[in-house]
Amino acid sequence: MSEDRFEGDPTAELDIRPGVVLWRLAWPAVSLNLLQTVNALLDTFFIQTLPTSNATAASGATTSIFLFISLAFALGMASTALVARFFGAGNFPDLKAACDQGASTALIGGFSVGFLALALSPVLAWLQIPATDTEAVTLMKTYLVGLAAGLPAVFLIQSLAGSLRGVGDTKSPMLLSGFQILVHIGLNAWMIPHGHGHLGWGIAGAGAAFAISAWLAAIVYLVFARRTPVGQVRLRLPEMEWVRRIVRIAFPAAIGAFVRVTSLMAFTFILKGVPRASYAVAALRPSFSVESLAFMPTFGLSIAAAALVGQCLGAKKPERAERVGWLAAHYAGAVSLVASVLIFSFALPLAHLLLPDQPEIAAEVATFLRYLCATEVLFAYAMVLLGAVQGAGDTTSPLWVNLVCMWGLRVPIAAVLAMPFGLGLGARGCWISMMTTQAIQGVYAIWVYRRGRWKAKEV
Repeated sequence: MSEDRFEGDPTAELDIRPGVVLWRLAWPAVSLNLLQTVNALLDTFFIQTLPTSNATAASGATTSIFLFISLAFALGMASTALVARFFGAGNFPDLKAACDQGASTALIGGFSVGFLALALSPVLAWLQIPATDTEAVTLMKTYLVGLAAGLPAVFLIQSLAGSLRGVGDTKSPMLLSGFQILVHIGLNAWMIPHGHGHLGWGIAGAGAAFAISAWLAAIVYLVFARRTPVGQVRLRLPEMEWVRRIVRIAFPAAIGAFVRVTSLMAFTFILKGVPRASYAVAALRPSFSVESLAFMPTFGLSIAAAALVGQCLGAKKPERAERVGWLAAHYAGAVSLVASVLIFSFALPLAHLLLPDQPEIAAEVATFLRYLCATEVLFAYAMVLLGAVQGAGDTTSPLWVNLVCMWGLRVPIAAVLAMPFGLGLGARGCWISMMTTQAIQGVYAIWVYRRGRWKAKEV
């Protein structure tokens, strides 16, 4: 390999063993997602040993966490799209520049979003927590302080992980982020619970554990990157031309994340107005954690499809790119079907296992999970196909899918079904809205991918 060009076609194996290549890239992401799910479930387990207001605060913060992590992931997706395209084309200098500039831009973005999170914490708590639960409002604001402190590190991690995935390396992000998760679990076990040998900081300990583990992992990422194809990462003031290229990809993805999360905030706002609202709001976080068991393979296949589609387009092989996207989506649908059937069948025992001291919340979790599982297969198709489109650098089409399905449909349907001025179904109306719009999202994503405009996207 020369200094300026890679030799050969790095995507040629897809014509011979596409399934093997897909799963080779997907399984580390699946393993990492499994660790993240275990981490979230343990987080829930530790917090549920505290008074109920802590569980309500943690679930209320879920939408804020989704928002900030999704913004970080949007910048990581930009790094994946750029690096994968240059890797497929064999262009090493631009590949290296994309990695360095992406990491520098992400770090600045992380500090900016962290300060914004601190400034907005009172508003976010007011939006997501029932007004009568003043203790939960205070606890959520405390939790967001720790979250904000760790966000610059999270943004940097997502950019570096995105660059590594762009060159087809999904094992290193698995190992490095796996280290972060294990540290987080250990710190949670030490900082959250009360009792001998524990700090007993409660939900404040959960925020501190998040920040400390994120910064440790960011340092490890920077050191380890020198041993990977992206080489030593140089953090510096980013160049405006590269910022424009990165933002052109990341901005629609970030707006899409904003649409997703603000719609979930509106969804939670509706939910906090139903009967037994504290239990319904508290059910969100554990429900999403259990649901993630069903789409873990989907997440891995989405990551793999994004990298491979970008590489194939860089190698001027659009037909190959399209085939690998469909194959990844079919795999995700099949695996998601099996997982959904299992979770649907054992929803109540799973909920009580996770929340042994909170039976009212566990019952609501089981109900919500059964509704989610009914349309999880179509959600899997949406996740993989939209990930493939983003890997091509087209982040605008997924934005429209999210805008229509979530703000255009999910929030209004939830309001009509759940609230007294509508059908008055309470929390069940919200669950029906989530189930229905997941199905519509899957159909819409299939149409976007089949239309094929993403194949002509320039980055």
